[in-house]
Amino acid sequence: MQRTGRFLFAVLVVLFSAATSQATTTAEAQQKASFVRLDRVTASRALTHGIEIRSGAAVMQITALRVDVLRVRVGPAGQLPEDASWAALAAARASSAAVTPESNGTSVGFKTGKLHVAVQKDPLALTVTDMEGHVIAAQMPQRPIEFNGASFRVYMQSPADEHYFGLGDKSGPLDRRNEAFTDWNTDAFGWQESTDPIYKSIPYFLTFRRGVSAGIFLDNTWRASFEFNKEYRDGYSFGSEGGPLDVYILYGPEPKDVVEKWAWLTGKTPMPPMWALGFQQSRYSYYPEAEVRRIATRLRNERIPADVIWLDIDYQLKNRPFTVDPERFPHFDQMIQDLKAEHLRAVVITDLHIADLPNAGYKPYDEGVAGDRFVKNPDGSTYVGVVWPGKAVFPDFTQKAAREWWGTLYADFVSKGVAGFWNDMNEPAIFEVASKTMPDDVQHRIDEPGFQPRVASHLEIHNVFGMENSRGTFEGLLKLQPNVRPFVMTRASYAGGHRYAATWSGDNSSTWNHLRQTVPQLLNLGLSGFAMSGADVGGFAGSPQPELLTRWLEVAAFQPIDRDHTAIGTNPQEPWENGTPEDLNLRRRYIEERYRLLPYLYTTTEEMSRTGLPMMRPLFLEFPKGAVDGQPLDLNDPGSFVLGADLLIAQSPYPDEMDDYSVALPLGGWYDYWTGERVTGNKERKAIDNSHAKQDEIHLHRSLYTLPVFVRAGAIVPEQPLVQSTDEKPEGPLTLRVYPPTEPGEACRGSVYVDDGVSYDFKKGESLRMSFTCDVTGPGVTVRVEPHQGSFAPWWNQLAVEVYGRSKPAGGASVSGLDGSSKRAVETGFDSEHHRITALVPDSGKGLELQLMN
Repeated sequence: MQRTGRFLFAVLVVLFSAATSQATTTAEAQQKASFVRLDRVTASRALTHGIEIRSGAAVMQITALRVDVLRVRVGPAGQLPEDASWAALAAARASSAAVTPESNGTSVGFKTGKLHVAVQKDPLALTVTDMEGHVIAAQMPQRPIEFNGASFRVYMQSPADEHYFGLGDKSGPLDRRNEAFTDWNTDAFGWQESTDPIYKSIPYFLTFRRGVSAGIFLDNTWRASFEFNKEYRDGYSFGSEGGPLDVYILYGPEPKDVVEKWAWLTGKTPMPPMWALGFQQSRYSYYPEAEVRRIATRLRNERIPADVIWLDIDYQLKNRPFTVDPERFPHFDQMIQDLKAEHLRAVVITDLHIADLPNAGYKPYDEGVAGDRFVKNPDGSTYVGVVWPGKAVFPDFTQKAAREWWGTLYADFVSKGVAGFWNDMNEPAIFEVASKTMPDDVQHRIDEPGFQPRVASHLEIHNVFGMENSRGTFEGLLKLQPNVRPFVMTRASYAGGHRYAATWSGDNSSTWNHLRQTVPQLLNLGLSGFAMSGADVGGFAGSPQPELLTRWLEVAAFQPIDRDHTAIGTNPQEPWENGTPEDLNLRRRYIEERYRLLPYLYTTTEEMSRTGLPMMRPLFLEFPKGAVDGQPLDLNDPGSFVLGADLLIAQSPYPDEMDDYSVALPLGGWYDYWTGERVTGNKERKAIDNSHAKQDEIHLHRSLYTLPVFVRAGAIVPEQPLVQSTDEKPEGPLTLRVYPPTEPGEACRGSVYVDDGVSYDFKKGESLRMSFTCDVTGPGVTVRVEPHQGSFAPWWNQLAVEVYGRSKPAGGASVSGLDGSSKRAVETGFDSEHHRITALVPDSGKGLELQLMN
């Protein structure tokens, strides 16, 4: 058996070496192209789904994956790069759409059902337009694509009124215009608004011009850079110091269309467990065990709804991943069960640096060495770097087998009942070196389906290392519990990493500027795929002022992940700390409102998992034509965003200032979420297409007590009775908050989605979806509830219908089945303070129609 095993291993080594040699030959060919400029077309040939162009020795291939998605690949030495990707799904890359050639004396190209592709011959310049003539993407003719050795740069035209969004959690304004960025995942403790790079590399951005949007994705894991209007005021550029020139162009025309195509290309965020939407309490670190129990007890005693307590590195023995300190946590297993009994889940940190402990009985190290799972130095020895446990070694996550082994390390924690896992420090962060990370020449052995087996330097793998770490965790948890939705939080990632993990904005600071920075950062993360994201509420580095913590908890109640987290050595930052009883009451009130909104939040989350649309949206995504003076509404507003389709949160753009401020509301009518009043603007302007008047410049008074929240006219928002955790069954009816449209004939709709919140049984139809509509006529308001869809039994059997914007009681009310049968009178109430009429009706699941007469 030993001889057979050695023989098989030797065969595998030979095969791996041969594949590596082939890949290396291709790489060497790229390097030998010391300087190549694609300045003119010297030859071209039509393809069934695109065109191939020659510019001297260089080759460019432009293909249509769909009628609205293009791929552009360039090989400077005449050979296209390997067709492999850590980000783009194999099925998407294999897709193709038939095209019609379009050529003339000055250009070659083709058209799809939605786009024209033209390559000017001399100088060579690619232009993509839609059928209406809008320029989607166009090269700068005076700056052709250039390769200098392995590096390259692409220059694109930038009209003065075009704007750019995305690139992940880069700091700075929402609009990337007049900014420049580097992609190189970096441990950036205490980052500031001007800090770059930070934790993630997502080389993808959206363009937006006059309501028309496109997406540009450079699928390249090497160190890359993007600059917008820095070198040329009428141009932007992107490039990399190595790797492939492989670009995708995604056409909208609306921003939502682009986001959905991004999800088609790189995958959708999987449906998280419902408890991930609850309030989460954390710090670096809660220890010993008695402190964890104290926090849990205080949360429940203070009646602060909560679902999660996080454990940072100090629960471990000497900071060694996958261990528990027996002195600090003598009853760890029982503690996890006791937390579960209080409907609190534990999320624990499991960093990727495995302590370098030979002959010490440390399972992760021993198994990793036995399986040859760790990253290597160029001489073949195992790379060792210093991190939290001291000397550490690192799994080679570019190997499928290494990721599968990593996933098995979670078995013990899962069996104990730990609910979620936190992959931190995975840029990867290394201490005691100037670079803060692994040396450039560290070797990774790519052994992954879809890739040629080969050895790659850390320069190529660095930006994808954290994503593959979280992938190993996610896939490992699925194997351990195939019908339980994993929850993984990662700090570092790459494009497509949202398939495996939620994320947060890293080690922010307890400053007003960082509260202000949170909204644009989370919005750009959502546009980049990471819809399940959050920021350390209250700030990580430093201790917040009481008002800062209160305001941060208020706005975080309307963001995807709501986690209060702070650093070691800072003041306590739980909701009952750092403030007065009045602060505690305010903080509790907003957390409670989050739990009342859970049906809306969960329905929005399910939409995210189906379509890729983020939960937290910039205004231009939801209202691409709702612009003032031809500009998107929120380019310079770091406080406003839309939660789902219907709730607009309008934090002050400068929350530390005492001044009143104004908010520009998009097209259509709006209601005040807190009072139920219809909102009237101070003045009106026209949309850029002059189709509708819009309400503009709503003047708001800065108040600690009320975070301005508005509801879109025509929305029906589902809510539930207050619970203390997502485990708790709400007692009472499902509330439908109806906000009638303000203009005749405008849509009025809403929906709610429910399932068990933890499993994948919804894929087998065990879910419930309900749709609602309303209609405003002369006699009154009619609310229609469609029959239940799906087999899941809801927790309610009654509906509390609340119709807002009312100034007097209903003149009468009746309810009937959708077929008009069983019509009967219904009692109604009138709440003048909240401008609403209320009615309680049974929900049989067969649908109903409620009529409220004026």
